[in-house]
Parts: sequence; C-alpha cells; structure tokens
Amino acid sequence: MTDGAEREASVRRLRGRLGTRPALWTGFALVHLALVWLNLAAPGYPLGDVTAVYRVWADNAAHGWVRMGIDAPWVYPILAFVPMAASLAFGSAFYPQTWLAIVTVLNAIAFGVLIGRSRLSRPRRLAAWWWLGFLALLGPIALGRIDAITVPLAITGLLWAAGRPRVAAVLLTIGAWVKVWPAALVVAVVIAARRRLEVVTVAGALSVGILGVSLLAGAGSNAVGFIAEQAGRGLQIEAPLAVAWLWQIVAGSNSVQIVYDRRILTFQIDGPGADAVAALTTPIMAVGVLAVVLIGIRAARRGAAFGRLLPPLGLSLVVVLMLANKVGSPQFVTWLAAPVILGLVYRPARFALPALVAAAIALCTHIIYPYWYGWLLIADPAFVVLLTVKSLLLVVLLVWGIRALWRLGTSRALPSKVDATGTRMGSDE
Repeated sequence: MTDGAEREASVRRLRGRLGTRPALWTGFALVHLALVWLNLAAPGYPLGDVTAVYRVWADNAAHGWVRMGIDAPWVYPILAFVPMAASLAFGSAFYPQTWLAIVTVLNAIAFGVLIGRSRLSRPRRLAAWWWLGFLALLGPIALGRIDAITVPLAITGLLWAAGRPRVAAVLLTIGAWVKVWPAALVVAVVIAARRRLEVVTVAGALSVGILGVSLLAGAGSNAVGFIAEQAGRGLQIEAPLAVAWLWQIVAGSNSVQIVYDRRILTFQIDGPGADAVAALTTPIMAVGVLAVVLIGIRAARRGAAFGRLLPPLGLSLVVVLMLANKVGSPQFVTWLAAPVILGLVYRPARFALPALVAAAIALCTHIIYPYWYGWLLIADPAFVVLLTVKSLLLVVLLVWGIRALWRLGTSRALPSKVDATGTRMGSDE
C-alpha cells in the first residue's frame, strides 16, 4: 500500500471513529467540562450575571421579599424566573454550579435529539460536531446567561417541527416566555409548516395560559412589563449600531462617552444621536422582521419545501433581531446555533457558509468577552475593529439568508427527502 493510500485509509478510520455516538458524547462532555471550568475559574467574571444578578433575584423571592415580574417590573418574560429559582435547589452557595448543571442537562437532551437513536446520518454527525465547535469557540458565555436555557429548547423545537409541530410549538413558546427571541422561530415554523394552524393554536393557548397564571399570581401589568423595560434601554456598546459611536471615540471625539446604566446594569453609549437611534431600533426591527416574513411567505406560496424554507427563514429572522437590537449582548450569539444546526441537518452543503460565518462570529465574541472586555470599555481600536468585523459578519448572514429565501420564491423547489429519523430533508444538488 502506498503512503497516499495509507493516509487515506487512516483518514477514513478517523472519520469513522469520530462519527460514532461514543465519540460525540465524549466530545460533548469535554466541551462542557471546559466551559464549566471557564465559567467558574476564568478571569473577567464570566458568570457575573448568574451569581450577582440571577441569584439575588432568586434569593429575594425565596425570602418573600420581591418576585421579579410579579411584584415588580422585570426585563425578562415571566418564565425566565423558573431556571433562576431552580438553581437554588442546593442552596445559595452552590447556585453557580447548579445553574451550569441545569444548562448542561438541557444541552444534553437537545444533543440526544440531534443525534437520535436510529442510524446516525452524516448530516446529523456534522451538525453535532459543529455545535460542539461553536460552543467551544463562543466560550463561557455559551452557558452563563439566561439565553443558554432557551437555545436547547429552540434546537429541539426546530428538529421536531416537521414531524411533531405541536410539541415544537410548546418548546418554542416556552423558550419565548423565557427570552423573547424564540418567538421569531415560532413565526418561521408557522410560515414553513403545512400544519401551521396547529402551531398557532398551541402557541396561542400556551401563551394565554402562562399569562393567566401570571395574573393570578398578582403580576398585573408586570406580566408584560418586559416590553416596556426593553423599550426604555439605551444603546449598549456591543450593539451593531453602536459601532459608529465607538469609532468616534477612537477618533478622539469628546462628545461621545461610554457610561454605565445602574438600572439596567449595562454599558451604554452617551453621545449625539445615540438616544434617537436607540429609540428607532424597535421600528427598524419591526420593518426588518416584516420584510423577512413577506419574503418567506412568498417562498412558501410558491411551493418551497419545508426543509428548504425553515432553516434560512429562521436564520434570517434571528439575525434581524440581532442586527437591529439596541442591546447586542455577547450571549445573543448563542441564538445562531438553532437555525444553523437545522440547516446542517437538512442541507449541509448549502449551509456550509453560514456555519463557518456563525463560528467566526462566536470566536470574535469570545475574544471580546469575558477576558478582555475592559479593552472594549475604553474603545481600544483593536477591539472596536473586532466588534465591527462581528457586525459585518452578521450582515453577511442576513444577506445570505434573504438571498436563499428569494431564490426559493423564484423557482419551485425540488421535493424533500426524509431521513432515518423522520426529518424531512432537502437535496443538496
């Protein structure tokens, strides 16, 4: 056997070993152990929101002092309090460890759904390894915020959307009442699915039920107070739209400053036009979402198959929420995992570019936060460049997604295939 043939055989053996469930679960364990260690021990206080904010809210409620979202307005939907309160299960001293355990278990459930129990297809192996790589590139923030609770719900919901739309609607709606962004995925499923009425009915009924329980608990207007709380925020420094003001600071402007908002607990831009742009982000976001929805409806009406339509539609809606957001926190990057994983499962070749771009966005985010976040707080030119690159990469994802949706609405898509787990898959011609 020649050297070339030996190398090729070795590569095939390696691929075979990496494609097994034991290898995937070993990778899952190693990545999550590393992320847990980074959250607990790395510099930059990566678990700061969990230990200094979530734990305080949970302790206050446990002592009967104040229940956020019920007794007082809150920045999050009401179900966000469930994992925060559950992390007190082993006492306040073990709050961070319990939080990380909860997130890891949820990720493990979603990972199990992704790789399935029947024949492990190549697209699902690829998607599973991509997710692990994405988590590793993103770093501790992948586990250390409330968004980490919603991501496995979103991944599982999207994977089950084709065969179990009602279950998918439940998972995505619960996610939306933890952190609003999965509502965009509910919209995407409604547009792409044939059984859309079931999705709308389940999502609507569950939302009414959650809202009703909140009102019975005494929430009153605080049950939807997160809408007003978000609307009142300023332009956070990580937001893509804040890049223009950060470059003014780099250029030496004395009229622009980075300030700390003690009410919202974030660093924001203080400068000419910043408040006006912050106020415009909501209508800009609404227009962007409406435009993507209309393009998605166009594709659906012209016969785009579910497996071809849902991944780029979900990705485009999520990226609009990120680009037109006045907050732009680093944990928002976790949102990209759900639609990219779905795209790799359905159409791995076509989703290679978004997968690479999303991974690059994760790496940029990890470099900025948490270890060297202080450099961004002083608008160091290198870190402003990094944030600019990250924002431009998000634009690339949006352009790719809209282009894919437009092409789906231009010509009738080929029929979808069905993989061994019952998931409908498009061909990668």
